Amino acid sequence: MKGPLFYSKILLFGEYGIIKDSKGLSIPYNFFKGALKSGKDLSGQALKSNESLKAFAGYLQQLQDQEEGLVSFDLQALEEDIANGMYFDSSIPQGYGIGSSGALVAAIYDKYAKDKITVLENLTRDKLLKLKEIFGKMESFFHGKSSGLDPLNSYLSLPILINSKDNIESTSIPSQNTNGKGAVFLLDSGITGETAPMVQIFMEKMKQEGFRNMVKNQFVKHTDACVEDFLNGNIKSLFGNLKQLSHVVFDHFKPMIPSKFHQLWKQGIETNDYYLKLCGSGGGGYILGFTQDLEKAKKALKDYNLEVVYNF
Repeated sequence: MKGPLFYSKILLFGEYGIIKDSKGLSIPYNFFKGALKSGKDLSGQALKSNESLKAFAGYLQQLQDQEEGLVSFDLQALEEDIANGMYFDSSIPQGYGIGSSGALVAAIYDKYAKDKITVLENLTRDKLLKLKEIFGKMESFFHGKSSGLDPLNSYLSLPILINSKDNIESTSIPSQNTNGKGAVFLLDSGITGETAPMVQIFMEKMKQEGFRNMVKNQFVKHTDACVEDFLNGNIKSLFGNLKQLSHVVFDHFKPMIPSKFHQLWKQGIETNDYYLKLCGSGGGGYILGFTQDLEKAKKALKDYNLEVVYNF
């Protein structure tokens, strides 16, 4: 048994902001992927995954009982498959902000949900919101409260535009210019990040009026502008807004930036060779970078491995 592939995702814009109704833009990232597989005599990661699936199946049973009418699964088939050695074989690094649990949730829904909403249907806003709700509840098993966006992205394999909490749509992004000098890239921090503690820090800070005002008047404002600019291919304006956004994050989200990157972050803003921003909740994992001149950025970040995600 080998299931279809589900890909990682990158939230280009909207980390933390979407908790407070900023816009967001999430795109599938096909470099990393996962699929359900089955094997005998499991060991290592496969065994760990199989055990985690057992606990997940128990959680889905509860979810089905508590949220009547939301979603129902063929739990008997799921439990039989788990007993026969099913696991999630994935190259998506965990704790890197690119949706490792999201891909697993999408794979389980795809295979075991009854009356599932599929990509082939006319995806109305209501259907997207329903999917997002189901996925949010399913993914909560892995890290507390989930928006459901990661699994949604992985399941549909389409870019998703978040206009607000209850207004999302699939969208298209400008096609890549493979000969372009500009790029969006990932920078590996070499540290695993944990989502829950980072979100906790953010929620604590949100209790302060000054921080709330900054989020609303600066962070959300620049995030929304970046989403608009990116979708409209307005590169010059995009980089102006990115610089502002990178600055706001550096000034107000320090705990989410691994300390060894503080200097690099600042250097990007000062030289304009590249701008860095959080990828997911931060604290480790990947950092997202934007540059108008990839060669320049590579020179400036020569000690790091850059993974190009998108060229323009």
